[in-house]
This record gives sequence, structure tokens and C-alpha cells, in this order.
Amino acid sequence: MISKEALIGFIQMAIPGAQVTVFDKTGTLDHFGIQVVSDVFKGMTLLDRHRLIYQALSEPMRDGRIHAIEIKTKALNGD
Repeated sequence: MISKEALIGFIQMAIPGAQVTVFDKTGTLDHFGIQVVSDVFKGMTLLDRHRLIYQALSEPMRDGRIHAIEIKTKALNGD
């Protein structure tokens, strides 16, 4: 299990200033919906955006604290 606050911390370390919202999808603290809004995403493909999030969360995914995630990304003032 991992807390929402810890997930937000991992993402904000990789993407400083990102607006991160985390939802526990099942109540078990291992299936999450994550929404990230950041300037960093401007000009990036959806795949590259998701890769960036997966890299940020690689440690808790590797050790099993995250079982599944649904990712939504958005550039500030854009897509």
C-alpha cells in the first residue's frame, strides 16, 4: 500500500510544480486514478506523457505498492 500523498510526492519530484490529483479506485490503496497537469506536457505525445509518469512511479510499481494506475495528463493552457 502507498498513500496518495506519497504518490503526489513521487510525481512532483519528477515534475516540479505539477498539479496532481490522486483517486483510490478500489479502497485498497494499490489501484489509483492519477491526473497530472503541467507545462512540461506541452508538445509531448500522450505516450511520452505517460512514460514520464511511469518513470516517476517506477519504485512503488516495481516493489508492488502500486498494482494498477489510470493516468490522465493535461498541459496547462492546452490539451
